[in-house]
Amino acid sequence: MRDRRAVALAERWREGLANKGLLSRGGDLTSLAAGAILPLAFAPFELAPLAVLSLAALFYLWDEVSPRRAFWRGWLYGLGMLGTGVSWLQISIHQFGMPVLAFSVTVTAGFIAFVALYPGLIGALANRWFRVSAAARFLVVLPALWTLMEWFKGWVLTGFPWLNVGYSQVDTPLAGLAPVFGVYGVSFAAALSAGLLCAMLRRPSRLGYPVFLSVLWIGAFLLGRVTWTEAQATQSLSVALIQGNVAQAMKWLPAERQATIDRYLGLTASSWGKADVVVWPETAIPEFYTEITPYVRVLTAKARQTGTEFLLGVPYRDPDGERYYNAVATIGRHAGIYRKRHLVPFGEYLPFPALLGKLLDFLDIPMSSFSAGSRGQAPLVVAGVPVGVSICYEDAFGEEVIEQLPVARLLVNVSNDAWFGDSIAPHQHLEMARMRALEGGRFLLRATNNGISAIVDHRGKVVAQAPQFRPYTLKARVRARTGATPYVMFGNGPMVVLAAGLLAAALVSCRVRS
Repeated sequence: MRDRRAVALAERWREGLANKGLLSRGGDLTSLAAGAILPLAFAPFELAPLAVLSLAALFYLWDEVSPRRAFWRGWLYGLGMLGTGVSWLQISIHQFGMPVLAFSVTVTAGFIAFVALYPGLIGALANRWFRVSAAARFLVVLPALWTLMEWFKGWVLTGFPWLNVGYSQVDTPLAGLAPVFGVYGVSFAAALSAGLLCAMLRRPSRLGYPVFLSVLWIGAFLLGRVTWTEAQATQSLSVALIQGNVAQAMKWLPAERQATIDRYLGLTASSWGKADVVVWPETAIPEFYTEITPYVRVLTAKARQTGTEFLLGVPYRDPDGERYYNAVATIGRHAGIYRKRHLVPFGEYLPFPALLGKLLDFLDIPMSSFSAGSRGQAPLVVAGVPVGVSICYEDAFGEEVIEQLPVARLLVNVSNDAWFGDSIAPHQHLEMARMRALEGGRFLLRATNNGISAIVDHRGKVVAQAPQFRPYTLKARVRARTGATPYVMFGNGPMVVLAAGLLAAALVSCRVRS
């Protein structure tokens, strides 16, 4: 009994030291710094090992502190991570929302402070509810909590999956887990690697930890050598992606509409009869599909004459005029419309309209009252190939992209990242699109207004890329693919169940020990 009391007193003493004075403040600042370096693991910097090291620092700084201190350090980590990683939001708010610096900075800071609560909450949960051994903490509890936090962040309030750790590993051996468990499986492996580093620091004499780490990475690498889908020899397509580089400030001006259409037609001229598929980016024509009938007729006739078919980004309005959509239309042998289903809050629609009232009128964002397309839309067919289409923000959600698989044999994303200027956002967005190609085992065509347009193969590798901020026609040859990866068949379910099961087992262990 005396020994137990002595151990308890010693633990309280150590916790007190960790929560007071210079030691505590140093840990807080280190948490902030560790979060601030995490975005360097993502594109365009691509220093992937920093993701594991950054998480390892956070996990270690959570050790043996109170739940309150763990929350504080997690929140500081989130501030650093988001403050350096998604500060580009201020650009779109300032330039295309309300051009008042104090307003854009305040809104961006408020958003960052809110989303930074996520790592704070999991730190508090880990230190309040999971009184387990250091090994179980680092190898089970924290990797599972981090993974569930990313999953939760990916759908609550419509979701914000930016800076999920798994995306930073798209060029590392851990990417081999993506076709099986999706991006959250890659995040779990990265967090587990961080936990193993912490465990090695705590018990450097334990040889099992470095062996486990080696097995994890080698196993993921070998899994990445598996070919889950099959190329169709008879469906090799020549494609051309048109990057118009139309200034966002000019795009929606009626006086510029004809010049915009002429630019896209000019960039397409060299592809007639040579490309099987031409893709124009999101809202390439800034006018409703029903209002550009003369152009559609010309393009349709030209497509039938030359054999070159189109995927065209254009707003689409229902015949009754009540609802309109951000859409992609096919022009060729098979007419079809895909209506964007996952809209961007405030940019494409106003959440809680009864409360926020006339905010969109105040911000004056063009085309900001879109309706959401329905779930379960069938793939479009272009050049005889079923195509899974996503528009802009939608390629950040793997569980939505795979809804059109395995029927779709090719993935297409049209986007407009001109909202974010010359920032790191377009690079991060392309990195996320690469993960979708890897998860689905399909080539992905990504046509954007001003970059980064790219063609990505079924292993997530960029095979062709257009320079940013230039009108450009990106050409390549791709192969349609059939079959399904495990992720296409089962989605995020297995990884979420695994993480939740590990936490449940840890909770049971806590009860048994108490």
